[in-house]
Amino acid sequence: MTTASITTTSAGAADCGATNVALGKPATASSTENGGTPASAAVDGDAGTRWSSQFSDPQWVQVDLGSTQEVCRVFLSWESAHGKAFQVQVSDSATDGSWSDVYSTTTSAGGTQSLDVSGTGRYVRVLGTQRATGWGYSLWELGVFTTTTSTPGVTPTDPRNPDFGPNVFVYGPESSQADMQARFDAISAQMKTNQFGPQRYAVLFKPGTYNADVNLRFYTQVAGLGLMPDDVNVNGHIRVEADWLQQGDDPNNLGNATQNFWRGAENLSVTLPANQVERWAVSQATAYRRMHLRGQAHLWNGYDGWASGGLIVDSKIDGTVISGSQQQFLTRNSNLVDGWAGSVWNMVFAGTQGAPADHFPDPSHTTVDTSPVTREKPYLYLDGSGEYRVFLPALRRDSRGTSWENGNPGSSVSLADFYVVKPGTPAATINAALAQGKHLLLTPGIHQLDDTIRVTRPNTVVLGLGLATLTPTTGKAALTTSDVDGVRLAGFLVDAGVQNSPVLLEIGDGGANDHSANPTSLHDVYLRVGGSQAGKATVSMRVNSSDTIIDHTWVWRADHGEGVSWTANPGRNGVVVNGDDVVAYGLFVEHYQQHNLVWNGNGGKVFLYQNELPYDPPNQAAWMNGSQRGWAGYKVADQVTTHEAFGVGVYAFNQADPSIVTDNGFEAPNRPGVRFTHLVTVSLGGVGTIANVINGTGGVADQANQVRYLVNYP
Repeated sequence: MTTASITTTSAGAADCGATNVALGKPATASSTENGGTPASAAVDGDAGTRWSSQFSDPQWVQVDLGSTQEVCRVFLSWESAHGKAFQVQVSDSATDGSWSDVYSTTTSAGGTQSLDVSGTGRYVRVLGTQRATGWGYSLWELGVFTTTTSTPGVTPTDPRNPDFGPNVFVYGPESSQADMQARFDAISAQMKTNQFGPQRYAVLFKPGTYNADVNLRFYTQVAGLGLMPDDVNVNGHIRVEADWLQQGDDPNNLGNATQNFWRGAENLSVTLPANQVERWAVSQATAYRRMHLRGQAHLWNGYDGWASGGLIVDSKIDGTVISGSQQQFLTRNSNLVDGWAGSVWNMVFAGTQGAPADHFPDPSHTTVDTSPVTREKPYLYLDGSGEYRVFLPALRRDSRGTSWENGNPGSSVSLADFYVVKPGTPAATINAALAQGKHLLLTPGIHQLDDTIRVTRPNTVVLGLGLATLTPTTGKAALTTSDVDGVRLAGFLVDAGVQNSPVLLEIGDGGANDHSANPTSLHDVYLRVGGSQAGKATVSMRVNSSDTIIDHTWVWRADHGEGVSWTANPGRNGVVVNGDDVVAYGLFVEHYQQHNLVWNGNGGKVFLYQNELPYDPPNQAAWMNGSQRGWAGYKVADQVTTHEAFGVGVYAFNQADPSIVTDNGFEAPNRPGVRFTHLVTVSLGGVGTIANVINGTGGVADQANQVRYLVNYP
């Protein structure tokens, strides 16, 4: 075949850029003629390679530009097997019904065409509806050009002297210990009860030894900048106290830790003063990660205070961990040198040395010897030359113990390869940085987003410092990823905006690729609907990519704070899992108005699930799933054939109407491949009823019998 030379030009493309923004971008097609003519060949800049389709109508090829852009020209270089009738279309989502025509013809002569168009979209598609020959459609090249409206520049990052903004404090051994302690004390005082304020902080220690007492409060991260945890040692404390929230009717009892949220300590060692313990009285969205504690830890206030969640992961603790009144907790891939004491409802251990023996329900210890697949959270460190780098721990399978005590497998990336995102950075600039192949470092603060952050390249890292918070302002998702390998998302909070988002965070765009060799992973990524404002989101997190690892999340429709009521902060589902072989460690999901968790994919595994049903249905009529009373907190879809869960709990507290009944805490297909180990349902204080643990079995949790355990199902 030969290529004709015909040029077609339409009028009026003023200010159209000269750069082909489709070059090298992800491309897909309805079909390919053979393995030598893939969709990617149409956007590779090589005039000697081509995409060609099967010999039928209709067919299409499309390119993902990575962000929404104003398209002003499309260039087509047809082989003689061209389209006689075709449309050029744009879309922001590439879903059925979302495409808009920007060019259409039924009389194309093929050849080389430069088509001036006008349209806005992230995706550009050429849809052929009538072939000119008996062959398929064949394009040597597809080019896309966009308007040259200015976007703030993507500034480079100096890896030796990065600008982290005003809310990151970096201390070295040479720093004034008195000034450092004064800073800790000031942050602690400001953030003690600052549950929904905009302030965010990260405090980072360079390798060395320090004397410090860090009383860790809301939206504060403390981390070491060593390659290994023992590279930074704090003589003193890094603690979380339960000393501000009233418990029960006594105004003097401030030992309640059930709202000690959104904070974390990681990648350093702590040497306690003689005869003292470390208080880590926490609840959801708190992480004790990659730590070495030389001493004993207490996970509550030490007296009678309630505590309700959290995790210890990739950590070594030399003394005994005493859980006290802690209600549920996950310890994963850690080394408990002197063991563990205590349980309430749901203590889960996965891949942990020194864990107590598996036993349920008294004590309620769910112990799994190895973790099937893990990858630890990426972290910032300083190398020996003074360069900031981000370490990327390696994937491990069937692992037990920490990732760092016997080697530290992984790789690292210079901070020069990251774009440092500060509050106020436009989403267009963030997406431009991603399009250039940059990773993202999100600095502490509130990042208002008028568009979605779109991660389209494999192996992209998005790392937050100081609980950096993404808030969509236009009803879009805060962040989405394509169905690609190896994306790592870590250390940030997504807070729903007042305009409803159909989804806040979406992993994968519907593909069915196998990512088992290099999965996407999420680490300490939290989502919130309401509390800081009347946020709204239909689904908070949707996971479409197979093999995704969820390494600790709290997905929360707020039950207190600002903008909170049955109608003010609506949220249908917290987490929806569509991908196969997804693994979740520490899945905390609460208060959504239908199923809190919906699991549609096969091969899923969950290690600790904690759920509170919504507090605020006004009456039973508002809490009905057809003829069924209420919505199970954990729903495995009817078509699922394989699923495993270890240490799972659903609680009811029907504050608005204590007479409300939920028929089942859990619902799942009754088949051999779907198995639950160690289930519990709880009526908190007897306020509300869960009639059955799972599928009509297990007994009622109500005022008379507030806790129901089921060892196995089926």
